[in-house]
Amino acid sequence: LCDLPLQQIEVFKQGFNQKLQEKLHQMWLDWSRKFSEEGGDGRSTEPEEMESLALLMACRITQQLQITCCKIVSAVRGLPSSLQDKVKQSLSTIEELHAAFSAANSFQDLSSSVLTQSRRKLALIQEYMEELLDYLKNNTPLSWLVGPFSPREEVV
Repeated sequence: LCDLPLQQIEVFKQGFNQKLQEKLHQMWLDWSRKFSEEGGDGRSTEPEEMESLALLMACRITQQLQITCCKIVSAVRGLPSSLQDKVKQSLSTIEELHAAFSAANSFQDLSSSVLTQSRRKLALIQEYMEELLDYLKNNTPLSWLVGPFSPREEVV
């Protein structure tokens, strides 16, 4: 899911020849059908509009990742510090990606190194989240199962 905008941007930056435009358009339609509420209407989209929509999609996805990661950061308190650090590092990375996509007005504003690094960073975040899930699968915190403990009030 997160990798799709990066693929679109990389394909688009390679040039505007017909074959690449067709591939980008097909990727966009596939994504639209899968993830949009309308299910994709199949209408023809101009390259400039596709570029703008791909950047908007990247911004929205990184924004959603940022919101989700913030919730995870607060939820992992009490877990080993190594896991907490990886989740915090993931949040920082997502914030950087969101800032890069938000600042871009066109694909030309995104360097190839930003796109390459973004792929690597997203893969690392995925690895960290899988590690967190593996840990939780084997070591579920008691407070997550039964809730926080509080003293009972005595009825007189």
